Order: sequence, then C-alpha cells, then structure tokens
Amino acid sequence: MSKTLHTVSITVAASLIFLGACGAAPTSETEAAESHQTATHDAHDMETLPVEFRVAFMSGHVEAGLSLYRAGAPDQAAKHLLHPVSETHAAERAGIDALGFQQEVFESVSSKLDAGAAASEVETLLQQAEANMALMQAEAGGDTIEIIGFLMDTAEEEYGIGVTDGIITDPGEYQDAYGFAIVALKLAQTLEGDAANDLATELNILTDLWPETGPLADSTPAPSGSVFAQIADVRSALLAF
Repeated sequence: MSKTLHTVSITVAASLIFLGACGAAPTSETEAAESHQTATHDAHDMETLPVEFRVAFMSGHVEAGLSLYRAGAPDQAAKHLLHPVSETHAAERAGIDALGFQQEVFESVSSKLDAGAAASEVETLLQQAEANMALMQAEAGGDTIEIIGFLMDTAEEEYGIGVTDGIITDPGEYQDAYGFAIVALKLAQTLEGDAANDLATELNILTDLWPETGPLADSTPAPSGSVFAQIADVRSALLAF
C-alpha cells in the first residue's frame, strides 16, 4: 500500500471508529457538527503541521477573501486577506519566507482596503497575492493527495462550526470552509488521469454547495449533512490514488 493510500485509509478508519464509539448517527445538524468538530479538532495545530499543509491552510483563507472581495463585500474579505500577515496566525508563517512569501503584498492589501482604494487598484494587489500563494504552494511541494485530504478535514471542521441547524452562526468559518474546498479543487485540477477527473468532479460538486455569488455572510447555507456527505465522497475519490 502506498504512503498516500495508507494515510487516507487511516483517516477513513479513524472516522468509522469515532462514529462507532458515538453509537447511532447524529439526529440533528447540531449533533452532526459537534461530531465532526470533535473528530477533527486537531486539524490545524500549526506548530506541528508540515509547511505544505500550512501553506494550503493560508491559501484557503486567501481564496475566501478573493471570492468575497469580488462578490462586493470588501469588509468581509478583509479578515481573510489579512490572515497571512496577522500576528494571531504567526505560527503559520514559520519557515515560509524561504518559499518566497511576500508579506508586503498582503500588508498593502490591508492598507488599501482600510483606505477605501479604487477597486482596480485593489484588484492588482489581489492578483499579486493570489500569485504569491500559488508560488508558495509550488515551492512547498508535498503529496497533493495528502494535502487535499487535510483540506477536507479542515473544511469539514470549519463548516461544522460555521453552520448550526441550517443557520450561519460563524460567517468566518463558513467562508473558510469554502476557501479550503476551492484550494482542494485547484490542486485536483493539476493532476492527470481518470481518477483525477473523478476527484475534480466530486470537488466541483462540493464547491457548488456554496452560492454562486460567493460565501457571503447572509447566504442561505447548504445543510451540514449535505456538505459532510459530499466531503465523504471526495475522500472516497481520494482512495483511487
């Protein structure tokens, strides 16, 4: 068994053990969210994560911010776009300077958003931020399938926090989950072959569970159960690698 398949199999097995320990399936979205939060509560302990996982995590925040800004919600976008340079998340940046991280780009985004700069001016900086994240992903390397598996764990956790009983209770986490799904889709699209096509299809279905206009705070969210079930389908597609 390959290292990748072994890793994904452990993830699936652990989920089954967890559900078995809990007894019957959750009967409400609240219980489902609590179960998924418990199963993945250590998904992003930044001090122990490999650098490629940390870069993927940061990329998810940036993708959420890009989507929100382009959806006409710069106030909602700001939190996500500032994530890479926030002191709150300093642990994520350990070792990434060597990958070409351009902190000044994200700081410029911050100042332009605060100053209410013209959309065209901000868009140029957003394109630079997007390109910088893509560069760091390429430099960080890592196993693409393992990274996608990590992103699914994290998206599942964040959605479980962000949506409770069909209501968005934490817009930031709801938006982050979308960003992680988008990064996973982009990574899948770099792969080749039938299994890669199947994986991209499942990830497209997942990202379509957010509104086409973007993960705005006033969206009507997809039921948590639908999102968790589709993440399970993505994990099944990962087993083909």
